[in-house]
Amino acid sequence: MNAIIGLFLAAFLAASLFPAQSEAVLVGLLLSETHPAWLLFAAATVGNVLGSLLNWLIGRFLAHYADRRWFPVSPRQFDKAAGWYARWGYWSLLASWVPIIGDPLTLVAGVLREPLWRFTLIVTVAKGGRYLVLTLATLSFI
Repeated sequence: MNAIIGLFLAAFLAASLFPAQSEAVLVGLLLSETHPAWLLFAAATVGNVLGSLLNWLIGRFLAHYADRRWFPVSPRQFDKAAGWYARWGYWSLLASWVPIIGDPLTLVAGVLREPLWRFTLIVTVAKGGRYLVLTLATLSFI
């Protein structure tokens, strides 16, 4: 159970604006064959989506602090993510799993008041899809 909680936390942190790596944790646990693959997939997906929801909340309610040094997204990252969002709209959230750009995208979605239901749906598809591909690839290796 501690491994599942650890994976959940790694996935949560990886999706938040803090640097973390959840893919290595997932693959390591899959290779250990000590937990059901579906449970590892679910823990990683739920943790990662909840981390993205935290970003959405920060964007939604704390955007007026964007000029502060402690704000978790640099102006450059914010502008790049806002550009993606301006070009592709809510479909840009399908890239929420992409390193470097994905986390700021989820924050920008909050700033731009993307409806929570649509945000959650698209981010779950994107992040769950990534973990599904990783899980299937690892299981075919075993």
